[in-house]
Amino acid sequence: MSSRVVVIGGGICGLATAHRLVRAGLPVTLLEAGDQLGGLGTFFSSQDRWVERFYHCVMPSDDALLALLGEVGLKDGVGWRPTRMGMVVDGVHRSFNSALDLLRFTPLSLADRIRFGVISLLLRRLGKGKDLDRMRTEDWLRGLYGDKVWSTLLAPMFGAKFGSAFGDVPALYLWQRLGRESNDSVRGYPAGGYKSVIDALRASIEAGGGEVRTSAPVGRLETAPDRVLVTLADGETIEADHVVSTVPLPALRGIADEDLARRLPEVRLPYQGVVNTLFFLRKPLSGHYWAPVLRSGTDFDGVIEMTPLTGTERYGDRHLVYVMRYTDRESALYLEDDASIAARWTEQLLNLHEGLAPEDVDEVRVFKAPFVEPVYPLGYLSQRPAVEVPGTRLLLATTAHVYPNVTSWNSSVELANSVTDLLLRDARRSSTQENTAWPAESAR
Repeated sequence: MSSRVVVIGGGICGLATAHRLVRAGLPVTLLEAGDQLGGLGTFFSSQDRWVERFYHCVMPSDDALLALLGEVGLKDGVGWRPTRMGMVVDGVHRSFNSALDLLRFTPLSLADRIRFGVISLLLRRLGKGKDLDRMRTEDWLRGLYGDKVWSTLLAPMFGAKFGSAFGDVPALYLWQRLGRESNDSVRGYPAGGYKSVIDALRASIEAGGGEVRTSAPVGRLETAPDRVLVTLADGETIEADHVVSTVPLPALRGIADEDLARRLPEVRLPYQGVVNTLFFLRKPLSGHYWAPVLRSGTDFDGVIEMTPLTGTERYGDRHLVYVMRYTDRESALYLEDDASIAARWTEQLLNLHEGLAPEDVDEVRVFKAPFVEPVYPLGYLSQRPAVEVPGTRLLLATTAHVYPNVTSWNSSVELANSVTDLLLRDARRSSTQENTAWPAESAR
C-alpha cells in the first residue's frame, strides 16, 4: 500500500488518524493551520509549565482513547482520582454527590428531591427502546422529572451547554452522555498533561515516516475521481490519493473548490463556541471538580477545579480553575475583548466565593474556541452525513459525525478509527488490483 494521504487538522482526531495510517504503512502528511497541534487540547506556558487552554479529563469508559494512549506508552501514566460535584444555585454553594446531599437540596421540594433521585437512577433504563433521536430533551426530561425540576435545575444546568436551543436537542444526546459518565466519580489525567499525548502522537507519526506541519493553513481543496489537490495558503500544492478532513464543515466549505462544495453534505449545523477563563489561585475553592452555577449573578455558568484531579505541583503549587460559558461565536460575549472579560469574571468569581480575596488571584487567562459543539436537530441520525464524499477521495471526520456520542477526545478517536478502517480497506483493494494487473501488462 503506497497511497499518499493528507490529513487536514491537527486536533486529536487528525493526530489519531495520521498515527493509525502511518502504523499501517501509508505515507501521510498532516497539515495544521495553527502553530500548535491539539485542537481544543492546545496549551500555553505559565511559570515554565504547560497548561491546557481548555479543560479535559479521561473517563474510565473511554476505551478508544485509553487504547490509543496504550499504543504510545502513556496509558499506565494516567492518574485516576475520585472527584466531587458541587452546585451553586442562587449564590449558595452545595455539594451534590450523595443521597444526603440531594435530601438537603432545598431549591427543590422534598417530593421533587425524591423524584429527582429515583428518576436519575433509572434514567438510562427508562431511555431504552425509545426513539430518543426524535424526542425533544425538554419533552423527555420534563415528562420524567416534572415541571419544577426541569425549570429550576435541568433547563439552566444543561442549557449552559447549548443555550436556548437545549430543550430542542434530541434526548438521545443526553442519554449517551449519561452512558459515558455512568455515574462514575473517578476521572483520569495523563501524567505529563495533554501536551504529552500530543507530543507522543507526533513522535509516532514522524517515527513512521509521516510528515507533520504546523502553521500550514489550507487555502483550497480540489478533488477528482483519482486524486486530491491540496493548495496551501502560501501557494504550495500537494497531490494526494486521499484526504481526510477533520475541520468543521463550515470551515471546509470555505476552502473547497466549486465542484467539491456542491458535493459536500447539505447538513448545516449551528455550533456553540466557548469563552473560557483560567484562574491560577493561591488557595482552593470548594474542592469540587465540577460545579454548575445557576442564577448567581455571573456571566459564566460553570466552574471546573482541576487541582482536585491533577494536584497543584504541575501549576507551580497554585490551584487551577476553569470558568466558562458556551456561546455562539457571533455573540456579544464571544466578540468582547479578553481583558474586559477577565476583569469582570474575576470580580464575579470573588463575589461568588466569600473566602477568596483579590490577592489570592495570581494569574488570569482568557481563551475562546468558535467550534466546540454542534447543536443537533431532531432526527439527526437520519441526517448525519456519510464519512465518504461521493465521487471524491475525500473522507470527513468531524464533530458532525460523532453523534449520538458526546463530543470528546474518546469519540474523536473512535471516529478516527472508523475512518482509517475505511481508507485502509480502499488502499488494500487498490493494491490488490494493481498486483493482479501487473502480470498481464508484463506479458505483452
